[in-house]
Amino acid sequence: MTSRVDEILSWYESDHPGVLKNLRWMMDTGALAGTGKFVILPVDQGFEHGPARTFAKNPSGYDPHYHFQLALKAGCNAYAAPLGFLEAGARTYAGQIPLILKLNNSDSLYSPKNPKPAVTGSVQDALRLGCAAIGFTIYPGSDLRDDMYQELREISEEAKACGLAVVVWSYPRGEGLSKKGETAIDVCCYAAQIAAQLGAHIIKVKPPTDFIEQDAARKVYESEGIPISTLAERTKHVIQSSFNGRRIVIFSGGEAKGADAVKEEIQGLADGGSFGSIMGRNAFQRPMPEALELLKSIQDIHRAAK
Repeated sequence: MTSRVDEILSWYESDHPGVLKNLRWMMDTGALAGTGKFVILPVDQGFEHGPARTFAKNPSGYDPHYHFQLALKAGCNAYAAPLGFLEAGARTYAGQIPLILKLNNSDSLYSPKNPKPAVTGSVQDALRLGCAAIGFTIYPGSDLRDDMYQELREISEEAKACGLAVVVWSYPRGEGLSKKGETAIDVCCYAAQIAAQLGAHIIKVKPPTDFIEQDAARKVYESEGIPISTLAERTKHVIQSSFNGRRIVIFSGGEAKGADAVKEEIQGLADGGSFGSIMGRNAFQRPMPEALELLKSIQDIHRAAK
């Protein structure tokens, strides 16, 4: 138990003791235990993008047990996946690492202009599997966003009542946004704020660019001189937008790229005050030794950051 973990838990003033226990479990697990920082392994891409696109680069990944093993050997704080992957290893790895059950998912066989994931698991599934948290994706910018917000509110209410933490993937996407706008600084900050307002304990967003999507927001950024030229500055602003840093915000690893590019991006995020990373393809698509080396480097960067 550390003062930093206790400080973070103090921000969640309305929560069930079970929720606080599970947040503490994640923060007291793995290589970053006690620091208040996170490196989480998410493996929902098989559902989202298909098996070959997801696992062919490292065929070991077709086996659900491989991802439990990678998360454990790397000292991750938690492992997140859809229902099938967690069920496939639940008995063997019971209690060894905090699990996050991803409760909604999309597939790439059909890509509408305004996406909405299907609910593919339940709070009862998460309890049955011994999970610490549930995960849920929302797409601010989609014309179906209100349905997603309502689903999240209902599922979060049930999860919190059962003592489960709530992790929200807040990914702006839909007909209301340009492609560049999906990672624009104003849009990423807005997405983080929406997730916080919907009751997320942990918010997952993409690293923001310096592009500004909304004309009304651009006027404010310019008039108030909000600094956004570096990734560290933009990260700091996303954290600020999440209740002035009183919510845990972690950033996705994005598309597969070279190890040096990954570490450079992580350094910028860490310098801006990121609470950590949720790293999928850039980890499990590498052979195990390379993945472990990269994840250790990422943990070292977050640990060293103030």
